[in-house]
Amino acid sequence: MTSSVFASERWLFSPTTPQTDAIPVIFAFPNEYTVGITSLGYQVVWATLAMREDVQVSRLFTDIREQLPRKPEILGFSISWELDYVNILSLLESLDIPIRANGRDDSHPLVFGGGPVLTANPEPFADFFDVILLGDGENLLPNFIESYKQVRQASRTTQLQALAQVPGIYVPSLYDVEYQGKDGEIKSIKPISPEVPLVVQKQTYRGNSLSTSTVVTEKAAWESIYMVEVVRSCPEMCRFCLASYLTLPFRTASLNSSLIPAIEKGLAVTNRLGLLGASVTQHPEFEALLDYISQPKYDDVRLSIASVRTNTVTVQLAETLAKRDTRSLTIAVESGSEKLRQIINKKLHNDQIIQAAINAKAGGLKALKLYGMVGIPGEEPEDLQQTVDMMQSIKKAAPGLRLTLGCSTFVPKSHTPFQWFGVNREGEKRLKMLQKQLKPQGIEFRPESYNWSIIQALLSRGDRRLSQLLELTRGFGDSLGSYKRAFKQLKGEIPDLDFYVYSNWSTQQILPWHHLQGPLPQSTLLKHLADSFPGFLSGW
Repeated sequence: MTSSVFASERWLFSPTTPQTDAIPVIFAFPNEYTVGITSLGYQVVWATLAMREDVQVSRLFTDIREQLPRKPEILGFSISWELDYVNILSLLESLDIPIRANGRDDSHPLVFGGGPVLTANPEPFADFFDVILLGDGENLLPNFIESYKQVRQASRTTQLQALAQVPGIYVPSLYDVEYQGKDGEIKSIKPISPEVPLVVQKQTYRGNSLSTSTVVTEKAAWESIYMVEVVRSCPEMCRFCLASYLTLPFRTASLNSSLIPAIEKGLAVTNRLGLLGASVTQHPEFEALLDYISQPKYDDVRLSIASVRTNTVTVQLAETLAKRDTRSLTIAVESGSEKLRQIINKKLHNDQIIQAAINAKAGGLKALKLYGMVGIPGEEPEDLQQTVDMMQSIKKAAPGLRLTLGCSTFVPKSHTPFQWFGVNREGEKRLKMLQKQLKPQGIEFRPESYNWSIIQALLSRGDRRLSQLLELTRGFGDSLGSYKRAFKQLKGEIPDLDFYVYSNWSTQQILPWHHLQGPLPQSTLLKHLADSFPGFLSGW
């Protein structure tokens, strides 16, 4: 089975033949192949390693693997989903590697991790990794490999000390975290020696050529899709949004020197194209890109597009998508309340949302999916009613267009202005209230699991003490009940669930990621928080 899975891949890069003394590397995705190979980040890092003569790379997934080196020197994980930590621990065990970094010695490979989950807040997982790469892989990865080569023959301790000097490379074991008691707040986070940087700065790639698929396969979750990253980050900066704040500044791929050649290359091997990015339609030359894809020679191309900014939904966009086998469009509106959209800095009005629906229908699309959120800081019951009213207005304005409202509960994220807020305890009740009101009107309502939001909040605000909890929970299963059971068992050893999930944190307290610097300093995040709630911080 394994050989047939890898045999159906079409590679869009040329691997090199590794040198005889190449570094043996395992690059893993802690999930099944079909999920991992659909991750653009995973594809790009793997191909980057495979094109280096000084590296011999093998891929590892939870269900299949390439032939692995007998004595790997480096084991890397690309992590896109928080709960995949369970699979990381299982894969480490399957390779006879201690799951905690402090249990490893010179005979074990260096275990590194990267990807959006770890860049946001690596602390709950910090004890499982020797090295964490914070930020964009384009520069980080080559710098990591080059620095490792300098200390390849040295002891593990020397290797880690040297790697910690490289911008964006975080070595958790070289930082000491003190707490105000076992279940109290963080007291301090300090490097264990003067040679270790006080703060690790997330690395940002600033080129005008972004990521594109390096492999196309029918075995991927998105079958035979070729993905092109059109933009990185988002210029809107909604106050809760990790996808915007963590990846600033907004960058766009060059149309003529990057996007068009990449699309031509991909469409030579498949007719399925995915345009990726948090705000694809805000590419300054997006219309020209659409015109290019609309050429008759691409008539058989199936086009998928990531969530688009509501006020950029034109009839032309809808027509192009409808002709290219897309039946629906996804827009993020967050709420029907103008007040809440102002609080979160969502520069959008109800008439623009209604117009987007009218344009989608006029262009031949059959359905419109909207993303909403409950529990936004400052939300009152009347704001929920305004969301219901907005959905009714859209239905009236674009009859026959199938409407879906997907809805999550607000989860605080590191490096955003709303990182200090806790989850709203009324979240589950509010999701049910929306469901009750929308269902009778023929509007499909898809709530994200409230329990999953709680687990997400726990991991997004967690500190290193959670590693004990994660090890315990792994044996219990991934339900919220399992986490509660583990908290009960660790009572008095770590803070309780409320501390991590529901508490509003003081803007004075030391946050778990205090020593890890995102694109914006804390002073700027506080200013943005004050812009959302004028006069609010004085009473905080």
